[in-house]
Amino acid sequence: MPLGLLGLKVGMTQIYEPNGQIAPVTVLKVGPCPVLQVKKKGDKRAGSDRVGQGDGYDAVQVGFVDKARRKAIRAERGHVAADLVSKRRANRTASGVTPPPKANCEPQRYIREFRLEAPATVAVGAVLTAAEVFKPFKKTIKGKPDDQLLAEPVSWTVFKTFEITNKDDKAQEIEVYPHVDVTGTSKGRGTTGVIKRHNFGGLRASHGVKKGERQRGSIGSHASNRGDGRPKKGLRMAGRYGAERVTIRNLEIVRVDAENHLILVRGAVPGPNGGLILIRPTNKHT
Repeated sequence: MPLGLLGLKVGMTQIYEPNGQIAPVTVLKVGPCPVLQVKKKGDKRAGSDRVGQGDGYDAVQVGFVDKARRKAIRAERGHVAADLVSKRRANRTASGVTPPPKANCEPQRYIREFRLEAPATVAVGAVLTAAEVFKPFKKTIKGKPDDQLLAEPVSWTVFKTFEITNKDDKAQEIEVYPHVDVTGTSKGRGTTGVIKRHNFGGLRASHGVKKGERQRGSIGSHASNRGDGRPKKGLRMAGRYGAERVTIRNLEIVRVDAENHLILVRGAVPGPNGGLILIRPTNKHT
């Protein structure tokens, strides 16, 4: 899992691309996210009593949105503060145990952890932004693009592959952002029927069907399904719909506003406006 960031879904809108086409985009307010903890796979963590052992995996723990100190419990304040006075910390320091590094920031409302395939290169206390995590890379294309398509707005940074109009033997190097995976919690819709939940078609509205236009029909022969009168597992029926963790993969970053910590991605993102989202570079191979 690559390193990602936390953010909030602002809402959907549409923008004009440099080639004049309209793009439906979702605005995400991403970061800044302070690094609260760095976990290592095989090294002894600072302040740990487990000699010769680590956390078992490489990961980075980040926070998002400051939490008022009066609403934070003592454990939440001690997780980020290096100067918090406690008997346990004083006893461990007196016995020669070095306390782990702290971020020295405000308590965070949202805390998530990103597992890494390699040891982390960031330190505790660093503040991650979208411009640092989602760095563009160079891409070479053949042909000579139109000069108008290369013109970029002043307040936005556009990283978009465009159609080549004047083809020749020349090559053009442009910058593009990696595609991202966005994870959020879908809107909860309560208890619904099979038509809304699973897109069933219902029964026929004809003779012989009594008030069954929105029913699911027979659940089949129980005895032949499992042999003991119980239906098969995973049978699609009515029930709670929504309020689930949903990941939309391979979304294209259209624009980035580094000053206001905004990212515009093409397409829809799960969850309501103002909902928490998790964004990271995609691991889908295209």
